[in-house]
Amino acid sequence: MTGFLHAVDVGSGVEVGVEPDAPVVTASVFKVSVLVELCRQFATGEREPADRLRVPAGARTLGPTGLSVMLDDADLSLRDVAYLMMSVSDNHATDALMALLGRDRINALMVELGLPGTVLEEDCAGLFRLIEADGLDAVLDPRTTNRSTPRETTTLLRRIWAADGLPAAAGEEIRRIMALQVWPHRLTSGFQDDDVKVSGKTGTLSHVRNEVGVVEYPDGATFAVAVFLRLPGGEFRNPAADAVIGTAARIAVDHLRAAR
Repeated sequence: MTGFLHAVDVGSGVEVGVEPDAPVVTASVFKVSVLVELCRQFATGEREPADRLRVPAGARTLGPTGLSVMLDDADLSLRDVAYLMMSVSDNHATDALMALLGRDRINALMVELGLPGTVLEEDCAGLFRLIEADGLDAVLDPRTTNRSTPRETTTLLRRIWAADGLPAAAGEEIRRIMALQVWPHRLTSGFQDDDVKVSGKTGTLSHVRNEVGVVEYPDGATFAVAVFLRLPGGEFRNPAADAVIGTAARIAVDHLRAAR
């Protein structure tokens, strides 16, 4: 197993990392970038959170959750589609939003926020097409697939939590949605006290297993954390690897708390 990590105290900027500037495969962590552009457009008035998006029955992007597995026509608000994308990592919800927003605009916002290494090359369906055509290696090389670095990922999270470079209303909505993720087995497993709030986004793609998020303590201390793993095998269920993410994040945050 190979790991890459970065954690930063959102308030002070004190940081700790393991190869924090290495390019990494984001897998579904890229959905954070989609959410940021959507909420920016909400805040500027270009779109409204309650605007409707109709998702017809029929072909849906492959995935195990949400609209990907629903069989009938659906009509939802944009903010509820974003909720599905983030809370259960719904691939079809993601692709519907990317088609609406445009990949180029999402990438342009990342550059504007000072994150040139955070790039979306494909939507979820595009990643699956690459796998079908060229095999898994096509989406497991951070030089050619959706990618970021641990440090750029925590920089994005820190900007969201501090409303730095984004409208305050955008940051508020992103934080609301990210706090609704349902998975407790990775990042959250390292922070089991009920008064510690964890807002995150997982990413899983064959040998890649990730989670990024923000940990907020009741005393106001807030930390952005990104953990990216490369495993020797591609098992979908790997509780030991999931636990590594929570353990590594907790060690990093404990180190930063001690530095306070």
